[in-house]
Amino acid sequence: MQRFRRRIELAGHGDDQGGQVRAVLEDDFHHFRVALEHCAGVVTAVRGETPRHPFSACPGAAPELNRLAGMRLDGIANSVTLYTDATQQCTHMFDLAGLAIALAARGNAYRRYDIEVPRHVDGRSHARLWRDGAPLLDWEVDGSTIVGPAPYAGVDMRKGMARWALGTLPAEEAEAALVLRRCALISLGRLKDIDREPHAHLTGRCYAQQPERAPQAIRIVGSTWDFSARPQALCLDDQAWLRDFSDSPLPTP
Repeated sequence: MQRFRRRIELAGHGDDQGGQVRAVLEDDFHHFRVALEHCAGVVTAVRGETPRHPFSACPGAAPELNRLAGMRLDGIANSVTLYTDATQQCTHMFDLAGLAIALAARGNAYRRYDIEVPRHVDGRSHARLWRDGAPLLDWEVDGSTIVGPAPYAGVDMRKGMARWALGTLPAEEAEAALVLRRCALISLGRLKDIDREPHAHLTGRCYAQQPERAPQAIRIVGSTWDFSARPQALCLDDQAWLRDFSDSPLPTP
């Protein structure tokens, strides 16, 4: 059975005075990298890279990540949405930057998320997440609604879930839940042939889908890959980059 898969890996390096975080994300539709530099508890530079992306406009979002420079490190990854406008960012690089900031705030050296969502049958599937190799979340989902288990049963992933998770769950479980929420929703893209969509939808939800860009954001045909039977290939080419820390500052995008 076809399965949507995503892997997120983050590695941090530094001390109380500052350091860097390298973060990578790869799934069926995307392959992105984010490098973050911080000093004295403040983000000083953020750089994004787009090795594989669905629309021609996506690389243009990478410099927008540097709008996070000046933000104080925060252990809540979703806090990036309070600092700058998420609709002017690439959703997935922005999520990745938030996770990198949270890793730096906690002082962790490493984190990995693995996500699997089998192809939906009659609208239903199971969305599963492993953190650092250990199983953590397993939801039965029906469209955008989590059917179970408690305390997730009845939560609509499209309506207010971030507020609910951050107000209800322990902080690191809320982070994992929002990672899985994102994947459970975008896995629905496997139910259609997205290569037939010539350009980005004009929704205003992200950088490429803004009115001034969507008509020119051309679909990159063939950019969707299938990792159903080869989860080990996810982020495989990123391992050297992930740990290639440097004492020199990141270049300003």
